[in-house]
Amino acid sequence: MKARRSHLGLVVLAVALTAVACSRKPAEDRVPAPASTASQPSGGSPPSALDRWPGTWNGPEGTYLKLVAQGNGKYEVAIRNLDGERRFAGVGSSDRISFKRDGKQEEIRATDGNATGMKWLAGKTTCLTVRAGEGYCRE
Repeated sequence: MKARRSHLGLVVLAVALTAVACSRKPAEDRVPAPASTASQPSGGSPPSALDRWPGTWNGPEGTYLKLVAQGNGKYEVAIRNLDGERRFAGVGSSDRISFKRDGKQEEIRATDGNATGMKWLAGKTTCLTVRAGEGYCRE
């Protein structure tokens, strides 16, 4: 009788271990859970308006503004005008990106097409303006 209980205990243990092993995925199939702060800046603050700015913004006659987020509030700013493309180091704040061009401090800010001062962009709603007469839109 004692041998039978011992054998029965081993069977129960084997079934339990098999159930646990079958319920686990192999290590190569496991996908790590995304970090809860991956899309938010440190400190848990909500994403800023600048988070929607990276990408290409079009101006008239083939001109564009291209923004690439580099992390920690830094951006690569590429501006193509009729003379060609130039690149600048930008720094973001709460509602604008600042960069230095030809010794002058410039700021990119969100506007509509009318605020760019450019007739080609009038009526558009999602735009960025560097200064009057220099704007780019997404639509």
